[in-house]
Amino acid sequence: MQDDTRATLPRRSLLQAAAGTAFAAATGSALAQSFDFKPNQRYPDPAVMVLDPSFAKYRLYSSTLEQIGTGLRWAEGPAYFPEKGWLLVSDIPNNRIMKYDEKDGSFSVFRNPSNFANGNVCDRQGRLVTCEHSVTRRITRTERDGKVTVLADSFEGKRLNAPNDIVVKSDDSIWFTDPLFGINGEWEGSKAKPEQATTNVYRLGTDGKLSAVLTDLVNPNGLAFSPDEKKLYVVEWKGTPNRSIWRYDVNPDGSLSGKMKFIDAADQGALDGFKVDRDGNLWCGWGSNGALAAEPVDNPLLPGRKVYPLKGRSEDLDGVMVFNPEGKAIGFIRLPERCPNLVFGGPKRNRLYMTSSHSVYALYVEAHGAV
Repeated sequence: MQDDTRATLPRRSLLQAAAGTAFAAATGSALAQSFDFKPNQRYPDPAVMVLDPSFAKYRLYSSTLEQIGTGLRWAEGPAYFPEKGWLLVSDIPNNRIMKYDEKDGSFSVFRNPSNFANGNVCDRQGRLVTCEHSVTRRITRTERDGKVTVLADSFEGKRLNAPNDIVVKSDDSIWFTDPLFGINGEWEGSKAKPEQATTNVYRLGTDGKLSAVLTDLVNPNGLAFSPDEKKLYVVEWKGTPNRSIWRYDVNPDGSLSGKMKFIDAADQGALDGFKVDRDGNLWCGWGSNGALAAEPVDNPLLPGRKVYPLKGRSEDLDGVMVFNPEGKAIGFIRLPERCPNLVFGGPKRNRLYMTSSHSVYALYVEAHGAV
């Protein structure tokens, strides 16, 4: 896989406010605001919260939260490449993919334009597989020589909606969700009319056959397999009444059965992307779902007028919520920004990379990614 890097800056430069302007000039694209971040000085880091004693074994006493990149508009779709020590991250509104290099700490542009890439994954052969979720609306694979192969762009003769998140199973089949987010407006691509009657979860076999394994979820989002791949977890964005994770049994023929609600985000949590560790715990991106309170309240910034506040405080929800294999919340990692997605990386797969609105954060944990 070729490195399509257009510019490289040391990590420290990106953490300085002045670097945002220099980086924008170097890459030829406008950036969102870069955020300064001061790591916690003492151990253990209070940002890592134990909600149940069973989570304590996953918290490293002498590990603190780090910011490894900033200046993004909406960070998503992290994918880790163990051969190269790379983390690739989608910056969807800026229409590019960024690269963090573990070897030198640099954070640079990997691909620009990216066809509004959202979800990414490293397949079993070390290749980048990407959800291009607007305009092109397709699944692509970047070969080792840099050539881009289109794997899927339609189903039953009609264009896909907006491929969102993606995983590769051990049999090399590719599974992805296809909600409407990428074509709902102009922020993350271009607004367009959907051609599919439903928002599906698809399975792409090694024979190139694309099948809709789920058709009854409203805007499915993140998805992941259990460590033994006998279960598939899928986020439903429009759950009833809250965002949810559904669990399914994976049958030998690739079909799904035994639908069960596994997690209900009852506290205004915005379930999005997530990953599963080797013990079967789910590490879930978390934040406010944007729901408004039922009644308006006074606001000192607008004397004499009432406003509808968010349900819950966004700053109390931003982070990563960890659920055990029984669906119980056992841990929470508080972040300065909302976290839509994450991935386990590092040589031992024990470094949690969290794409969080404008920035990317990292934390070493005593857990290891299942894949």
